[in-house]
Amino acid sequence: MRIRPAAPEDVPQWAALRAQLWPDDDAATHAEDIAETFLSGDSDQVAFVAENAQGGLVGFVEASIRRDYVDGCDTSPVAFGEGAFILPEARGMGVGRALVEAVAQWGRARGCTELASNALLDNIASHAFHEAVGFKETERVVFFRRML
Repeated sequence: MRIRPAAPEDVPQWAALRAQLWPDDDAATHAEDIAETFLSGDSDQVAFVAENAQGGLVGFVEASIRRDYVDGCDTSPVAFGEGAFILPEARGMGVGRALVEAVAQWGRARGCTELASNALLDNIASHAFHEAVGFKETERVVFFRRML
């Protein structure tokens, strides 16, 4: 297993993985978002991929540097894990931990002393993953909206 920064040639596989994590959009829409967000040269955005011995992608993580307030954090800027996905057959093998560590190193190199993330309240598997790779829960929140 090799963890490395995502590259333009990864877009088709990366977009397909993204579509499994965020199924409201198809792979083509995800590919457009990847190009706009991660291939535009914005140094506050990064993605790492996990590549198997055959060259196929089995996971990814996307992160950003957030300079505004990040819930549960005491400093700014904060490295923030925006999303991660590992194929089911590659889970439990250290892939997720290695991807998080890549983001942590990236964040440290940019002056961050905290790495944050979030998960939906009912996503118990994500909560367990976060805890397993060293995150500590800081708070819970329920969002509301009212149409105007």
